[in-house]
Amino acid sequence: MSEEKFIGRRLFNYCILIGIISGVGAILFTLVLNFFNAVFLSLAGIEVPHIPGEPPIFSYNFGFNIPIFIITAIGCFIAGLIVHKIAPEAQGDGTNAALRSFHHLKGIIKLRISFVKILASAITIGSGGSAGREGPITQIGASLGSFLGTVLKLSDKERRILLLCGIAGGVGSVFKAPLGGALFAIEVLYKRDFETKAIVPAFISSIVAYVIFILAMDFIAGIHAPSIFDVPEVKMSFQEFPFYIFLSIISAIIGIFYIKFFYSTENFFKKLKISPYLKPLIGGFLTGVIGFFLPSVLGTSYGYVQEAIYGNLALSFIILTIFGKIIATSFTVCSGGSGGVFGPSVVIGGLIGAGLATFLSQYFSDIQISTYVVLGMASFIAGVCKTPLAAILMTSEITRGYELLPALMVVSAISYILTKDFTIYKEQVPTQFDSPAHRMDLAIDILQNIKVKDAMTPSPITLSPEDNIEKVIHLIETTGHHGYPVIENERLVGIITFSDAEKVPVEQRKKVKVKDVMTKKVIVTYPEEDLRSALIKMLSLEEYSTLRIGRLPVVQDGKLVGILTKGDIIRAYAKERRRVFK
Repeated sequence: MSEEKFIGRRLFNYCILIGIISGVGAILFTLVLNFFNAVFLSLAGIEVPHIPGEPPIFSYNFGFNIPIFIITAIGCFIAGLIVHKIAPEAQGDGTNAALRSFHHLKGIIKLRISFVKILASAITIGSGGSAGREGPITQIGASLGSFLGTVLKLSDKERRILLLCGIAGGVGSVFKAPLGGALFAIEVLYKRDFETKAIVPAFISSIVAYVIFILAMDFIAGIHAPSIFDVPEVKMSFQEFPFYIFLSIISAIIGIFYIKFFYSTENFFKKLKISPYLKPLIGGFLTGVIGFFLPSVLGTSYGYVQEAIYGNLALSFIILTIFGKIIATSFTVCSGGSGGVFGPSVVIGGLIGAGLATFLSQYFSDIQISTYVVLGMASFIAGVCKTPLAAILMTSEITRGYELLPALMVVSAISYILTKDFTIYKEQVPTQFDSPAHRMDLAIDILQNIKVKDAMTPSPITLSPEDNIEKVIHLIETTGHHGYPVIENERLVGIITFSDAEKVPVEQRKKVKVKDVMTKKVIVTYPEEDLRSALIKMLSLEEYSTLRIGRLPVVQDGKLVGILTKGDIIRAYAKERRRVFK
């Protein structure tokens, strides 16, 4: 099925189906995560604040007080064991895995990963591991979209679109941010680009998944909050814009530290010469040690962001939690635990805003902490995840802080620029041109803009029909060219190649003429033809000797004006690419 027919007739139905499936996956993941969170934290005798948009569904009281570092160590060990035994691809941050599949693996993700990811991530985060839900739900949604594309026997391009629809549906539903989820799916692939062809499909899947998720959670647990955070009031003040800018600078600095520390930790665990089964145990134990003294780093930590919005946190506690969350997330995810890094970015960014506002409120009475929490989220996400538009819209949706839009745009843009090419997603590529998924498409687009006359080699070496084969062999030996146009009365009458000439016995090469063995049916190109068309001739008509050797005579009004080789096309393409992308 062509891409046009796919988009025109059936894409709408597929997107709705992906939305339903990814919404159900988000519901299942949320329920399983809530269950393990209630069980493990009860065993540790720990209570953490919750967010209004996600009150606890399950509640247990076992009467135990097992040290949390034992709980997190056991939880991460079990999760790591499940992943390594069943689906090693499910370890770590799921978003990077989904990006890798899109760019390098034709959009193929095994279906079993979705089930393994649900269980492993729920155990990791539920036991206190510091990680986010977006990574797991991204990989879950992506694997479901990929599976559907494979079952329907769609093309690689179409499967990739459904993969992004799965990401949009998963993120849009669990964060209750359908617009932001869709933009996240098309923006997270690149540092400086968007997957524009997937915009409408992602929107469709995201809104369907969101509706399914909201209705189901209302029915199952009576949860019908429109956003995950409760922000009573936000207020944008133009007089405070210098403070907003300062906030974005702090976010960028801490964001770069977060990225560097995260990947330094990953390298440490990679080089650690122990069984891969033990690495998540160590990471979980270290996270638990931090959580023993600083419970605000455990799990998703969203409840503490809510407390910051209410203005209930001291400045010293906020600073400790910011850096504790960075370290704990790195230990949890980089050791092989299953979880995301976007969620911790929401927490860290929100607390950066809360910290600055708490400090400023000592000197300025009009400072509103909730406003800075929202702006901190957006600026940190934009810089760390390289998703400025998704940061603006998701932050607006999860906090209902739409009136802050101008300020959100400013802080997100500044943080995005200041962090340069630093990103928490190592599988991101700069632009579509840098993705193997689009390399051929973009190459063709560039070749369509170049004329044959601008790439061909003029005045090629030619032969006469009356020349003998020995002369042909001599030319081949001295020039290295494997084929020559044959000219008579200034007109192209044929072409002779090395394969034509070598068929003539050595003792007869002085007597046999070029006209006796040359190929008379010649495929040619024209000066005004584009290089894409010429390349198609070279690649598709391989039964002709002229095309097997990768060269086409360039003819105008029957006369030879040049020769076009694959080398000529490559040079012209490289030159045009430098011009377009400089």
